[in-house]
Amino acid sequence: MTVTTAKSQDVPLYIDAVGKIVAREVVSIQPQVSGRITQIHFVDGADVKVGQMLFTVDPRPYQAQLNQAEANLAQAEATLGLAKVNFARVENVSDPRAVSRQDYDTKKSAVDSADAQVKQNRAAVENARLNLEYCTIRAPINGRAGQRAVDIGNVVATNSGSLLVIQRLDPVYADFTVTENELTAVQRNMAKRSLRVEVRLPDEIGDAREGNLTFLDNSVQDGTGTVKLRATLPNVDRRFWPGRFAKIRLVLDTLPDAVLVPAEAPQVSAKGSFVYVVKNDSSAELRPVKLGQRQGEWVVVENGVKADEKVVVKGQLGVTPGGKVRIAEQPAEKQQAPAAAKAGAKS
Repeated sequence: MTVTTAKSQDVPLYIDAVGKIVAREVVSIQPQVSGRITQIHFVDGADVKVGQMLFTVDPRPYQAQLNQAEANLAQAEATLGLAKVNFARVENVSDPRAVSRQDYDTKKSAVDSADAQVKQNRAAVENARLNLEYCTIRAPINGRAGQRAVDIGNVVATNSGSLLVIQRLDPVYADFTVTENELTAVQRNMAKRSLRVEVRLPDEIGDAREGNLTFLDNSVQDGTGTVKLRATLPNVDRRFWPGRFAKIRLVLDTLPDAVLVPAEAPQVSAKGSFVYVVKNDSSAELRPVKLGQRQGEWVVVENGVKADEKVVVKGQLGVTPGGKVRIAEQPAEKQQAPAAAKAGAKS
């Protein structure tokens, strides 16, 4: 028989789920003016910075429109100046009877009309200048560029469709759901502290990436009975890619001084789970147990076994309750504390 000693240590209470990695920010680049693409300033899949040039739309038609608008403004300002001079002549005469009321009102109206024309042309200049700026399309966020949808020479139209999608990859979100039955435990523990989330890719065996729970949806979804949660985690090394599925572990709390036995020790009978406990006289005792959450290769025993008691791990079929057992100790590496339990002790 192979036996090992039950351990006592702090372990996490958690909820396991399957989630999906989501980019922190996603921007679809669309043209705000029509024209022909004359330059592309990036490579597909490259990292881009805020303000970096992406595309150039042929600026010549918009430069001409700006020149025309500036000329119209200059003409309107000249007209306004003349109108003010003419109005000053009738306004400042020494004898008011020398100027008819109609002439006075006409020249005053000419000033007001010319002033309005100047304001209108200034607005036209600003609009033309803005359109000229839109000919240079720049990155609005830091992120990674996807595959562009146009090449040099293509003609694009205002808001006609996406030219490029940029996604911010650091940090990233991990979206997942819990059932409405688990929601109460999540809310109760959220009120006490910021909850830790461990995220691991399905094909990875190493350590999980830790993040924090940052979002809890405001309703339970009809039909599924689940509620959406979101964790935020660092992703400087681009280990997590938007759209990938991930294993999520939401750590709710820490269970202090939990008793742990190897997961292969408990057996199942018609009356429930049990383990064989080896007493000091090397006799075996069948002990009903209540199991808790699994912690890696170990499992929590909520009731039935105490710390430092020896339990049979292999060879249970050859054990007779009350009979003597021949003990072969579990290898030392198998008696190490479970990694999940160590992680939970930090929370």
